[in-house]
Amino acid sequence: MTTSTEQKANHLIDEKSPYLLQHAYNPVDWYPWTEEAFAKAAREDKPIFLSIGYSTCHWCHVMEEESFEDKQVAEFLNQHFVSIKVDREERPDVDNIYMKVCQTLTGRGGWPLTVIMTPEKEPFFAGTYFTKESRMGRPGLLEILRGIQSAWQEKRSVLLQSSSEIMEAIKKKERVNSQTEFSREELEGLLERAYQGFKATFDKEYGGFGSAPKFPLAHNLLFLMRYWKATANQEALDLVTETLDSMYAGGIYDHLGYGFARYSTDRKWLVPHFEKMLYDNALLAIAYLEAYQITDDDTYAQIAGEILTYISRDMTSTTGGFYSAEDADSEGVEGKFYLWTPAEVKEILGEEEGKEFCQYYDITVEGNFEGKSIPNLIEQGVNKDEADDKFKKAREKLFAAREERIHPDKDDKILTGWNGLMIAAMALGARVLDEGRYQHLAQQASDFIWDNLYQDRLLARYRAGEAAYLAYVDDYAFLIWGLLELYQTTFNPEYLKRALLLNDELLEYFWDDDAGGLYFYGEDGEELITRPKEVYDGAMPSGNSVATLNFLKLAKLTGNNDLEEKVEEQIRYFGSQINKNPTAYSYFLSSILSIQVDNREIVIVADVNQQQEETEDMLNFLRASFNPFTTQVVKGKENQDQLLELIPFLTNYQTVEGRTTAYICQDFTCQAPITDVEEFKKQLLEKI
Repeated sequence: MTTSTEQKANHLIDEKSPYLLQHAYNPVDWYPWTEEAFAKAAREDKPIFLSIGYSTCHWCHVMEEESFEDKQVAEFLNQHFVSIKVDREERPDVDNIYMKVCQTLTGRGGWPLTVIMTPEKEPFFAGTYFTKESRMGRPGLLEILRGIQSAWQEKRSVLLQSSSEIMEAIKKKERVNSQTEFSREELEGLLERAYQGFKATFDKEYGGFGSAPKFPLAHNLLFLMRYWKATANQEALDLVTETLDSMYAGGIYDHLGYGFARYSTDRKWLVPHFEKMLYDNALLAIAYLEAYQITDDDTYAQIAGEILTYISRDMTSTTGGFYSAEDADSEGVEGKFYLWTPAEVKEILGEEEGKEFCQYYDITVEGNFEGKSIPNLIEQGVNKDEADDKFKKAREKLFAAREERIHPDKDDKILTGWNGLMIAAMALGARVLDEGRYQHLAQQASDFIWDNLYQDRLLARYRAGEAAYLAYVDDYAFLIWGLLELYQTTFNPEYLKRALLLNDELLEYFWDDDAGGLYFYGEDGEELITRPKEVYDGAMPSGNSVATLNFLKLAKLTGNNDLEEKVEEQIRYFGSQINKNPTAYSYFLSSILSIQVDNREIVIVADVNQQQEETEDMLNFLRASFNPFTTQVVKGKENQDQLLELIPFLTNYQTVEGRTTAYICQDFTCQAPITDVEEFKKQLLEKI
């Protein structure tokens, strides 16, 4: 990275994004995504060179070092192009649109994303990482830039025609066959096809789906656990537990400091891309917590607890929000922070214990990554009790020593959507593990977002005292998810009130009243070359997928039938798209699964001053159980008046004989009130 002593700052110097600031002293005259940059390009009749990435992206760093810090490349770009840098995490709308361009043109995508386009933002070239010079038959960046600059001057009509064809192809892809009706049998068939698809691609030796590279994609596991709950298909659950075991055993998991890296470069989960993302760890924590609820295997509870410990220790700001990511590189070397040699281990643990540790965690002289070793348990297998009994103190010593190393950079911006996911994970962790500090962290983050990123309208990013960018559909959907989990943990109606307010705004700004579906960015946002509706569940579930399940949960909690109709509209709009490849939409399928089974609503009525033991016994049983098709409300706690404003029908629910009373409703029928805790448990076990 170029420093200020070597190079004058470019137009990124006043930005807040860590990624943009990494490039602020490049010799390339970078602009942020602003009208100033596009006006300059139009005025000077130059094409736009657009580069999109994020601060913890290894290959983004490589391309910067090879090309954007290179004076020859910079001089050519500065003379013939207007160069724009975008942080994909701040502007996912821009990234989403131009990533589709790249995928349409090349059949693949990734970061850094490289796009060349007209001053009107219409693209005619796209790719990902390029070396500076051409190599092994693959064109380098300089060759590409020279060719495009020449064509811009001499064959511009060809470029513009290419741009027109690209835009038509993108728009054609976005024109889905809306309003497709599905029968109940067809929906069941869709769910079965998804399960069979996962089963067919399951790696029986190492878990996960498909071959290298392998991404955690926790939402696939969440669907399979719900599929197991609905069908009692044990094999569906086995796919989940074998994957969770293999991921934990691999080098993708940080066995010293905890938390998961972004993905594995091999099928064994051994060698990761070492960056750690907030969203991955949130979703994986949820997956391990739910697996613990199902199996009662303490290993899953411990792993989930370790993930949340990592987040609370390393990824939580003093003001309460959660940071975004940690880099793969330190001292310019990928993974250096996480690697060990036997000599380094023995120096800290001593010869005998060091030798045992190295044997157990696969730390060898030869190494398993570029001459050094990533600690892992792939050959050893998962036996957490044994590992803790033998090596817990040794791991603590090695972790303390590792803390003295130069750390990877941390992207300390606070993203609303990703915080929503971690709020959900912390809230779930609090009630499943009975751990009050996780509840505190969830509440603290929720309050931070509400105090700093809600300003008449939800915003997307906070850093260095500045909140910016109108929130996107993911931000709304993920934060509502977090608030609903927080409500189900605390039963404080303030969180339900916030969720309902945000859901109203989501529909106001993002809903397509004509055809259905939620747009990626709001009607009050910057108008881009297209306004997509995304439902594909990629590294994270899509905003449309999460919002659909949120609609269903809110409908069940509040009795708002309009929201159930929104679920039906979502299925009608996106159904034909999902039907083509159901495994690519696993979180959306969780919503379909939820309307296929008989959902259950539970109302527990208690006097706030009495019967706390009975109330807690009922709630503890619910917390320990995996009940994805159940919503629960507690009336009689603090803020009851506020709760009745949100859910007026609760007025009809009262205690019986002054005792804590549970009402269980399923399939549009409510059972007789229950006051006996054991009978309450029996009733729940008899129903889904």
